[in-house]
Amino acid sequence: MSVTGTVGIGRVDADYEMVVGRVADDTPRPVARRVADAGTRGWLRVWSSRWTRFLGPLLILAIWQLAVTIGHLASDVLPSPATVWTTAGQLIANGTLQSALLISLQRVALGLLLGVSIGTGLALLSGLSLVGERVIDPVMHMFRTMPVLALLPLFVLWFGIGEKAKVYLIAWSVIFPIYINLYAGIRSVDAKLVEAGSVLGLKRWGQIWHVILPGALPQFLTGLRLALGVSWLVLVAAEEINATSGLGYLITNAQNLLQTNVIFVGLIVYSLLGLATDILVRLIERFTLSWRSSFVMK
Repeated sequence: MSVTGTVGIGRVDADYEMVVGRVADDTPRPVARRVADAGTRGWLRVWSSRWTRFLGPLLILAIWQLAVTIGHLASDVLPSPATVWTTAGQLIANGTLQSALLISLQRVALGLLLGVSIGTGLALLSGLSLVGERVIDPVMHMFRTMPVLALLPLFVLWFGIGEKAKVYLIAWSVIFPIYINLYAGIRSVDAKLVEAGSVLGLKRWGQIWHVILPGALPQFLTGLRLALGVSWLVLVAAEEINATSGLGYLITNAQNLLQTNVIFVGLIVYSLLGLATDILVRLIERFTLSWRSSFVMK
């Protein structure tokens, strides 16, 4: 065999080994990449799960319990989660917590019903009418800057220490988030949609019902979420003064008796009620705003 043939065979063998080596090196890489991608997708699915929303509160509870257990926090100043849980069970067993909760829910429901009705009516009058805007809007912005808690003595003086003062104070605080957001929603409706309604033959009331109100609905629901949060904050202040029942009275009575565990039970119930009402509004958004292509409920 000639030298040239030998060199040619050597080149072929070298090329073959190089190709085989590359194939051998490259073969596991796509498999490993697929495994890594599958693992990444698995972690993404885990972290995108709705159950991960509970990780933050659970982490706070674990740190809280650990801090009390090792003695960094005094149990009489900050009771452990286990103590709060036991106290909540005792209050539920004797019916104290349920009774206070029902009374507070009734006050918030009545205040919301009254406040949302008034705020919606005023926003419609102001948003749909130039005269209404000039008459109502300045007055609303003047009243909304008044501190709600500063009005509490006046409400007690005007309506007494009964239920009226508490319900009216909640209603007063609810009016302004509803009014501001609904008014902004009405005025921010795209003018092109109104023009399209006119082209399709919709009269004024038809445009209001089919174009303006649906367009302002997202802003109204935002105002409702804010109003629900404000209502619970105002309820705390209303029930801690001149009250003989409700969650606020339960907290005030526990303060006088130095029962910090009962105080924490009341605070946790307030926070859970706020979370529950926010979830309720989100469910309403999910069904009422499903027509919006840009609306995504996670």
